[in-house]
This record gives sequence, structure tokens and C-alpha cells, in this order.
Amino acid sequence: MNNELKILGIAGSLRKGSFNKAALRSAISLTPSNVTLETFDISSFPLFNQDDDNNPPEVIRQFKGKIRASDAILFATPEYNYSVPGVLKNAIDWASRPYGDNAWEGKPVAIMSASIGMLGGTRAQHHLRQTFVFLNVYPLNSPEVIIPNAADKFDSAGNLTDQHTKEKIQELLKTLSVWAVQWREIKQGMEM
Repeated sequence: MNNELKILGIAGSLRKGSFNKAALRSAISLTPSNVTLETFDISSFPLFNQDDDNNPPEVIRQFKGKIRASDAILFATPEYNYSVPGVLKNAIDWASRPYGDNAWEGKPVAIMSASIGMLGGTRAQHHLRQTFVFLNVYPLNSPEVIIPNAADKFDSAGNLTDQHTKEKIQELLKTLSVWAVQWREIKQGMEM
């Protein structure tokens, strides 16, 4: 059994100094040895328009290809107005369309969130999990990576300096990796 894994990381923020982008960059160096974590920048995505379902822009085709080629997905999202940012929802919508061509289908997923507030993006995580039901993805319930007071946990260059947060991200990645291998074996058993 090949235990080499590809995780696709997606940040739900466009801000250059985003703590969620910084957390995702930190995660790259915290992955288990058998895991490759690649990120995909969603900043150039046009707004989803159902008229383009059957002829999406090239960047969307590439995005869906990266999702399908990945063993698991890692979302890093801020919280905007008790929910996920519109840009993240837009990316999710593009990759789930047209109906019957859902690139997310059956993927193990994990979430982490960072916020300057005390709740660390918990409500965004909850709302994102509601979306996962229709996408038919398999989210980890724990460990949860919630990074409150994020300005105190990253330096001015966006490097994660908080050891506890690093350990939680490592735990999340290890658990996601195990889940992805288990899910791969389940799928292969179902195909026999």
C-alpha cells in the first residue's frame, strides 16, 4: 500500500498579510514525512456564474484537477460575519459544478482557522462544515485547530512563533494523513 499522500491547501483569504495564509505556509513545514502539502491560490477566480458551468475558465479547470489529484484537502479560513469569506465559498461553488461533476466528492478534509479575536474563527468552521454535507466530503471532527489572538502567534514576517499552535497543526496533519490513507483503503475495498 502506497502511503505517500498529497494534501491540497486552500486559504480562504485574499489579504497579503493573512494569518490563515501564514498558518497554511507553516503547515507545509509541519507535514509528516510521507505527505506533500501544496497550496492553490484562489485570488484570480471570477465570480461563479452558472452560465459558465459547462465552459469554466482555465484556472477553474486547473483547480478541479488539483482537487481530484489530492488525497485530502486542508482549508485555512478566517471568519467574516459569522461565516466563511465569499471568496472561499466562490471557490467551493466553482469546484462543485456543474451538477454531477463535483471535484470535492469523497475527499477527506480538515479545517484550521485564525482570527485576531478570541474565538479564532470557530463560527466559520461550523458554517463550512454545513457546506461539507452537500459536497459529500469527510471532515475530521478533531483535532480542531483554532488560532485565537493570531496577531500574538505570528511575527511581523508571518512566521508562526507559537509552539502550541505548531503542535496542534502537526497533530491535525498527522490525523488527516491517517484518515486519508484509511479512506483510500475503504474506497479500494468498495471497488473490488
